[in-house]
Amino acid sequence: MLSGIVKTGMLYDAVVVGAGPNGLTAAVVLAEAGCSTLVVEASETVGGGSRTAELTLGGFRHDVCATAHPLGRGSPVFRRLPLARYGLRWVHPPVALAHPLDNGEVVVLRRSTEETSEGLGADAVRYRRRIEDIDRMWSRIENRLLGPALGSWSDPLGTLKLASFARPASWDVRRFKGLAARSLLAGSAAHSVMPLGRLFTAGVGWLLLAGGHRYGWPFVSGGSQALVDALASHFTDMGGEIETGRRITDLAQLPPSRVVLADVAPGALIDMLGEEGSGRKARVGGGFRHGPGVFKLDWALSRPVPWTDDRMAKAGVLHLGGDHRQIALAEQMVWRGRIPDRPFVVAAQPSRFDPSRAPDGKHTLWAYTHVPRGSSADMRAAVEAEIERHAPGFSQTVLARHAVSASEWESYNPNYVGGDIGGGALGVRRVLRGPFGGWTPYGTGADGVYLCSSSTPPGAGVHGMCGYHAAQAALEKIKSG
Repeated sequence: MLSGIVKTGMLYDAVVVGAGPNGLTAAVVLAEAGCSTLVVEASETVGGGSRTAELTLGGFRHDVCATAHPLGRGSPVFRRLPLARYGLRWVHPPVALAHPLDNGEVVVLRRSTEETSEGLGADAVRYRRRIEDIDRMWSRIENRLLGPALGSWSDPLGTLKLASFARPASWDVRRFKGLAARSLLAGSAAHSVMPLGRLFTAGVGWLLLAGGHRYGWPFVSGGSQALVDALASHFTDMGGEIETGRRITDLAQLPPSRVVLADVAPGALIDMLGEEGSGRKARVGGGFRHGPGVFKLDWALSRPVPWTDDRMAKAGVLHLGGDHRQIALAEQMVWRGRIPDRPFVVAAQPSRFDPSRAPDGKHTLWAYTHVPRGSSADMRAAVEAEIERHAPGFSQTVLARHAVSASEWESYNPNYVGGDIGGGALGVRRVLRGPFGGWTPYGTGADGVYLCSSSTPPGAGVHGMCGYHAAQAALEKIKSG
């Protein structure tokens, strides 16, 4: 424990701007180390990308952004925190993921590698060996996959193994023979919101698949809000302070502190730095860019989605939009600024497995699709047509819907630039060095100021690891005096 480290004139050891999962995790780590810590949040509630709200009708609880959490359940920092004490409960559907293909096949991801492999035909052995290979190395590569990739050279074998995750997904897809395995990997890799020929997309796909076998793709009971509420409660129980409803536009508005950590987009932090940040715009612009946006839909339903295949009814998450070729085409079109004729859709149906999400007998459905950044395109018809393809009669179950276009996301959260909810495009700079390119991916070049948002390694996902690693860097600064 650090003690006695508050200097004269310093009200706090640390101030964290932003109470999303990363900001709250950073605050928890600092408080555990004995630092007096304040969290300042612009909204009236904590949560960031993990809020839950009645977006459609009363009694229907929808996750505003993230809903299924393979990386959250497997997060090294969440696993060691006493979050169950504060009401966090994980809900595991019987099938983590279902991916229907146009030929009538339904590819499924289950916790069991053996059961998943059985549905992959000629690719069963190759898939199983790849997952088993990752699983054997998991303890050595976990912190590297969920942290700065160049954070340590003390494990050369782990570094070599990690290099395989840098491949484009298109390379690994071609190693399989059948549509099932190719499409399973392509759909998971498409969570990167990048063309599948780009570096690191294979890593995203394999991390989600391997993580799914280890931890599932669970929901949070009651909604994703319960996860951040648990983090906030643990933090305040340790003496931390949270101030909501206060938007920070300049770091000078903050009380004096040893360090500042910002769970915001890089551009927002540059603005907060004022004159000191003006010289950093070129550095960020030269190696960091925001990725495509998303169009999101939530539905209140009179009954469960009438999927044509029972395996889809048992799945928490669904990948819709065809096979690996169609997914690759859709993601490439979005990257080039075009709207695909047939979008790749990620859908989730938490109320099938968590009755607290909707009134008795009623249900919710959550879905998003990728669109060019800043697009105002209304994708409702295209998304609902894709659902109807696999669930005839779906439209008759809809009681109400709530839609958010890519261009509208910034009004909800300024950090979602142009609808980029992932914090930036996946690339070498973001994975290895962070937006500001300093000695630590979390540094900004400004003394005592750190970035802890999903724009830093390991990137998007509700796992808190960006906040965890940023807090470790900030603690080194505090310890050094």
